Amino acid sequence: MSSKTFYKINHFIQAPELRVLDQFNKQIGVMSKQDALVKAQELGVDLVEIASSAKPPVAKLINFAKFKYQQQQKEQEEKKKNKAAELKELRFTPVIAQGDFDSRIKKARNYLEGNDKVRLVVKFTGRQITRKDFGERVLKRAVEQLQDCSMVEIQPRLLGKFMMMQLTPTKKKKVQTQSARGETEAKKEE
Repeated sequence: MSSKTFYKINHFIQAPELRVLDQFNKQIGVMSKQDALVKAQELGVDLVEIASSAKPPVAKLINFAKFKYQQQQKEQEEKKKNKAAELKELRFTPVIAQGDFDSRIKKARNYLEGNDKVRLVVKFTGRQITRKDFGERVLKRAVEQLQDCSMVEIQPRLLGKFMMMQLTPTKKKKVQTQSARGETEAKKEE
């Protein structure tokens, strides 16, 4: 459910005096509504009220379709910046083969590098539940292989016939190379 914003344009603007901006956000000045409408007609664009609560209200000289497109682009950029980390789930068995284990670790590493959280789940079937230590070993091996790019957020715990744990990505530290260190030391000596 998205909240739509409605903008007053051209003759629907009710304020008698407006602070007018051009399409590049450069201020033209404070003028009457009629003068602003004449200016908009001369340029072949619309007069769009963008800040009705300001004193005097702010209006922009721009094609309304272009203005709506720019607003849509801003919203999409904000959504990208605010993208929450997704939770990805990978399932193991207590007696998983090495090739299957390696492929799941590879997937987990990709998810963690993509800044997503990973839940590792060991599913016990039948009488395997009597050997919980097998599941713990699988999760311990997984954590050891992923320790360079993750840290444990939720410790392993048994929930019914599933043993779960959750990993979260770690912040990558910038590693200064030997040549870069040498250059900075040489600059200090000069």
